[in-house]
Amino acid sequence: MTINHMKMKLLTGALVILSAATMAQVNESRADKSMSPDPETKRVIPKSNSPFIEELTWLDVRDNIREGKTTVLITTGGIEQSGPYIPTGKHNYILRVVTRAVAEKLGNALIAPIVPFVPEGNLDPPTGHVKYAGTISLREETYENLLRDIVTSYKVGGFRTIVLFGDSGGNQKGMAKVAGELDQLWKQSGVRVLYIDEYYDNKRLSAWLKTQGIEEGDEGIHDNFKVTAQIMVLDPELVRAKARIAAGKFSINGVDLSPIDKTIEMGKKIVDYQADIVVKAIKARQ
Repeated sequence: MTINHMKMKLLTGALVILSAATMAQVNESRADKSMSPDPETKRVIPKSNSPFIEELTWLDVRDNIREGKTTVLITTGGIEQSGPYIPTGKHNYILRVVTRAVAEKLGNALIAPIVPFVPEGNLDPPTGHVKYAGTISLREETYENLLRDIVTSYKVGGFRTIVLFGDSGGNQKGMAKVAGELDQLWKQSGVRVLYIDEYYDNKRLSAWLKTQGIEEGDEGIHDNFKVTAQIMVLDPELVRAKARIAAGKFSINGVDLSPIDKTIEMGKKIVDYQADIVVKAIKARQ
């Protein structure tokens, strides 16, 4: 083989490599441009001030993250029986008001859609709340996989601190497990997954309520003052206030709920107290 032939062969090889690299760059560019809408779409209306992700556009979420709101609150509620006055979604309604208070106190957080489906008991044969009409229960493995996918989605979306807490006893184990696993997995990348077990502590909350003059018994209907008062912050009719007043049933566990405004104010105090607990725990873990 002559020197010229060798030069031509080397040149041809180099051109092939260069061409392949160029095509890869072109394909990558085309892949980016194929996204519709463009990830850098400019907004044409002002950003919403809502902290709830389900009420925001994707542009709102993107811009909130870019502006520093890199914490997301993922909370778990439930759908379960709760006596003759309280809706099955009681935990979700409570979290609606508590998460807003937490987000406002943190100043850098958005709120994920509240997870309403959690373990409530065995399905076959039914146990616990599952024995009552209206309850929805997940198997523990289903619940944990659901949480993993939600948490991972928000990591992919750009959140750096992912906070989990729940308003029901059966929710806690799965949250602790998933948060612990993912926090360990992602910690080196700077993403934290925090489970706040301090939030769900009925003994602490009952003791605090006594300092506020609220002492109650137990009617045995899976309902209590703290639940009722916090839900009333959102809407008194969610606890059937008018119907209960008309029926002479506007009390719970020996505590009179009248006047409505007084109970709502107490509900706001409970929400604020609980939000402070969560914020303090988050900051302690960072």
